[in-house]
Amino acid sequence: MSAMASLPATFTTGTARDSGLHFRDLYRLRDEGELMELSRGVFRKADAAVPTWPDLLAVSMRAPVAIVCCVSAAVVHDLTDEIPREVQIAVPRNRRPPRIDYPPTEVFRFGIESFESGLTEVEAAPGEHVRIYSQERTVVDLMRLRGRLGEPLALSALRRYLRRRDARPGEVLAFAEELGVLGSVRTAVDAVIAE
Repeated sequence: MSAMASLPATFTTGTARDSGLHFRDLYRLRDEGELMELSRGVFRKADAAVPTWPDLLAVSMRAPVAIVCCVSAAVVHDLTDEIPREVQIAVPRNRRPPRIDYPPTEVFRFGIESFESGLTEVEAAPGEHVRIYSQERTVVDLMRLRGRLGEPLALSALRRYLRRRDARPGEVLAFAEELGVLGSVRTAVDAVIAE
């Protein structure tokens, strides 16, 4: 099927339609095992390389503006051993939050002015990247949301980050200042460094 050959490894129903693949054929290919459905309307070719982060890939296809954040970002950056029950993503406050049932997703609404601060990417599958916050931004987000996500998680991630050779505490403090939590983050950084 030439339409199938022109599609990327991971694609949406809309992309398939634009390539000339009818939705009936799409679901037939899924039922025959040539496609895997990662989420509603998100498909991956069965013969494509196995993704490292399939849930993040699926969610990013459904919500391309969203950025992987908090515990989900901490897992990717190896800042925690905790396994989140939901993929955590951030969207700007002025955008309607996406409703994604599978994979389970938790949406945070972050301020527009700092929404893309600390934005980076991770390769979720070979050649396919997902928007994610940097290690430093993730540490600060965990600290500022510690009332919701848990103080032990936030402090553990901060401790783990600061013990790395490539740690940049100054950058953590710069994000903390930008996000309005400099006092509490500085106190926590000083306490961890003093340990």
